Amino acid sequence: MMRRNQSNDRAQLPLAVAADAAYKTPAITNFLLENQMFPVLSYTRPKTKDGFFRKHDYVYDEYDDCYLCPQVQVLKYTTTTKEGYRQYKSNSSICAECPFLSQCTESKNHQKLILRHIWEAYIEEAEHLRHNDEIKQIYAKRKETIERAFADAKEKHGMRWTT
Repeated sequence: MMRRNQSNDRAQLPLAVAADAAYKTPAITNFLLENQMFPVLSYTRPKTKDGFFRKHDYVYDEYDDCYLCPQVQVLKYTTTTKEGYRQYKSNSSICAECPFLSQCTESKNHQKLILRHIWEAYIEEAEHLRHNDEIKQIYAKRKETIERAFADAKEKHGMRWTT
C-alpha cells in the first residue's frame, strides 16, 4: 500500500484503505475522506424489496433539502435522529391517491419515509470513486493480500467459525 510523506513526528497515512461492504458506513467514509485517504469499498446492493422503488429513484435536492419521488412529489425534512439520520416524509394525502403507492410504501398511513445520514455525501463520494480505474486496481489486490490471509486462517488454523 502506498504511503504519504509527512513530517517525522506524525505517522504516515495510507493513500487508500480497502475494506469490504460491512465497512461502507457514513462514519468510516467520513473519516477516510476527511483525512485524505481514498475509500476502496465494494458494491452494496440496495436493501429494497423487489417491486419497490429504490432510494436512488428518489432525487435528493441539496439546495431545498428535500427528496422528489418518481412522481415529482416532495418529501420534506422533518427531523434528525440521535444517530444522525435526517428523516424526509411525503404528504400522505397526496400519496393515498398515487397510482404508484404500492411500489413506494406499505405504510398504513400512505406516507413514504426516507432516511439520509448527515454524512451521506461521503458514502456517495465513495460510491463514485468505486468506478475509478485506479481504485478498481487497488480493490483487485484485496484477494491477493487480505482475502488470502483470511483464507489461510480458515483452512490451516480451523478458524471457520467465530463466537
